[in-house]
Amino acid sequence: MAERSVDDFVGRRGLLEPQRLKALSARSTLRGSLHMASHLGALAVTGWLLSQSWGAWWAAPLFIAHGVLINFLYAAQHELSHNTVFGPRWLNEWFGRAIGFVQLYPRDFDQIQHFAHHRHTQDWEKDGELTRPPYTLSSYLLWFTGVTYWQSRIARLLRFVRGVVTEPYIRDKDKPLIVREGRLHMAGYCVIGGLSLWFESWAAVLYWLAPMMLTKIVHQLQNTSEHLGLSHLPNTLENTRTMRTNPVMRWLAWNMQYHTAHHTFPSVPFHKLPDLHREIVGAMGREPHTMGYFAFQAQVISRLWNGRSEADYPDDAVWIAEGLDADAAVGARQT
Repeated sequence: MAERSVDDFVGRRGLLEPQRLKALSARSTLRGSLHMASHLGALAVTGWLLSQSWGAWWAAPLFIAHGVLINFLYAAQHELSHNTVFGPRWLNEWFGRAIGFVQLYPRDFDQIQHFAHHRHTQDWEKDGELTRPPYTLSSYLLWFTGVTYWQSRIARLLRFVRGVVTEPYIRDKDKPLIVREGRLHMAGYCVIGGLSLWFESWAAVLYWLAPMMLTKIVHQLQNTSEHLGLSHLPNTLENTRTMRTNPVMRWLAWNMQYHTAHHTFPSVPFHKLPDLHREIVGAMGREPHTMGYFAFQAQVISRLWNGRSEADYPDDAVWIAEGLDADAAVGARQT
């Protein structure tokens, strides 16, 4: 298991009283189990309904719903990597390993990468989730739709299988762990592939890989919105965005829409994030940067239109925000 962990990291001191933060950080195996059961139970229902509906028109919406539920299992894996779903750490670890297998996203690698992301949020050189060139409109849309997302995830896993670990945030002592984990994942996928061929079954494709990969765009509504277009300065209240949405999406994403609160105090479990958000708003006297999903996507496209790229905007400026018009964003770029 990776030695690095983010469950005890505090991103902002002085905003809340220590005793209040301690109370908010209390884990609940009951709350975690209920949410996990509801997510896995919904997946079981959509999977069964899908199996009964092939050939009918309603198979299409069921296929989409099933794929969306699989993709949003990453929200569970994310919380499990923080060790905040269940009280016992071993339970977080083994559920995290199982979901990481489904997501093609090994748990130990996820923990190390995510640790770097929390420690160095929006730092181009150190943020584990920002190791990419600045977006152009085409590269953003390819990522948003899932094309390059899955391409990069599969290529990285294959690289680990070959024993090649190039990520700068992974220490030399952790590289054998990452390689072994990648090879174990690949061995498992090969077993599933072999059994599928032996039994002449398409179940793994129809109920897992195809719905997961073809509906990634819905999950990307959350993924892409959390930091893009905000300051790259080391301040979680300025470099992280909260998303305004509905209760169903909050359930799906395990409350990760309260992303500013999560980055500011990562030890607080998902079910306490609405309370934490309200307390941060009270302490700040205002809401953190907040947008709706579709308003955010519209602004991204408009800011990257006409050949502009993410590199055209200064790192210390906010260029995607509610109420910010195109002229103001261009002004920030030229300042």
